[in-house]
Amino acid sequence: MVRIRLRRVGRKKQPSYRIVVADSRSPRDGRYIEVIGFYNPRTEPATMTIKEDRALYWLSVGAQPSEPVQRILNKLGTQARFERLMQGEELEALVAEAEAEFAEREPVSPKTSYPATKKKAAPAPVAETTEPEPEEPPAKAEETETAEAAEEPEEMAQADVTEVTEETEEIDETEETAQADATDEIEEAAEGDDTETAETD
Repeated sequence: MVRIRLRRVGRKKQPSYRIVVADSRSPRDGRYIEVIGFYNPRTEPATMTIKEDRALYWLSVGAQPSEPVQRILNKLGTQARFERLMQGEELEALVAEAEAEFAEREPVSPKTSYPATKKKAAPAPVAETTEPEPEEPPAKAEETETAEAAEEPEEMAQADVTEVTEETEEIDETEETAQADATDEIEEAAEGDDTETAETD
């Protein structure tokens, strides 16, 4: 089967391609029947040229284009013209149309090396800043805890002193009451003795 495909030419790491008609059994860069075009992907835009009459001829006799060549034929309009040729349009008119389109096309610069462009980094999203609440310094916090701990024993000591004082007062009152009762009993006993003595006399 006859194929229309790309044949690599050019130096190492600088590929360019010829569009050739070759037997499908031949290797990629092996023997070919005819060169019908050229493709260089390293220019900007890519360089694509083709002999319109020879391409239409090979397509008409059944040559099958490879996928890369099919894309090139679609971009150049050759595939659309081949379909019109199959519908009965004259070959000369289609070739003249292709040549007119090629003349109108802007020339492509043969320059293949371009300086690398640096991609601009996207600006980082600005996060909303919230003011942090002021916190006590750790030294002050420790001082506060120490002062509170010192106040607690003082309060407990004062409470103990108050309780002891109240108990002492209660004991004093009890002793005074007992002394008063004893004094009353002694006085009553003395009065009773005086009364008995007077009666005896």
